[in-house]
Amino acid sequence: MRYYPIFLDIKRKPCVVIGGGNVAERKVVSLLDAGARVLVISPELTPALKKLASKKKISCRPRPYESGDLKDFFLAYSATNNSRVNKAVFKEAKGQGVLLNVVDVPDLCNFIVPSVVDRGDLLIAISTSGKSPAMAKKIRQRLEKEFGREYAVFLEIMGKIRDKLLTISKESDKNKKMFERIINSPMLEWIRQGRKKEINIFLKETLKNSLTQNSKRKSQNLNLKPYN
Repeated sequence: MRYYPIFLDIKRKPCVVIGGGNVAERKVVSLLDAGARVLVISPELTPALKKLASKKKISCRPRPYESGDLKDFFLAYSATNNSRVNKAVFKEAKGQGVLLNVVDVPDLCNFIVPSVVDRGDLLIAISTSGKSPAMAKKIRQRLEKEFGREYAVFLEIMGKIRDKLLTISKESDKNKKMFERIINSPMLEWIRQGRKKEINIFLKETLKNSLTQNSKRKSQNLNLKPYN
């Protein structure tokens, strides 16, 4: 295994993208989705990046990359087709200890970006260690069919249940059995079908001993929205 799989928390972390084209735009959007603070360095920007800059969603330096641009940044992307610039960015990142991905040049990266199935709190990352991005994409497309949007809703529900349960009951064995019962239930299918009534009835019955009897509330309603 060449690469160590890991998920990074980059919320509010300073990240920089060198380049302002379509590839850079995709990297910027992914960083913003993860809550990063993003600076783009490029003399040219796509219309979408210009819009993000005008709304102050990102910061910009409208010029080419210069040595020292990576200082104090946590993570960087180099999304240019200029090999000289890419090598210079790599050299600086190595010296500064900055996480760097040079798009489509694995030898100049100290991390690579997997193909990701994004279902809210469920993230499935697929990597071929840079050997075949096309194969990673194919696998992702297959997994996207298997793991639909209902998984995001299910995990949102489970997060609420877990938070409530752990404040009321510290009996880990009982909690574990309850979690397993919910996971092995038809809930995913009910969410897929938008069957809110069945979901709430099942949860009330399943959780009544740990939640209803130990809570001031007489009933448990998680205010679930029908799945669309």
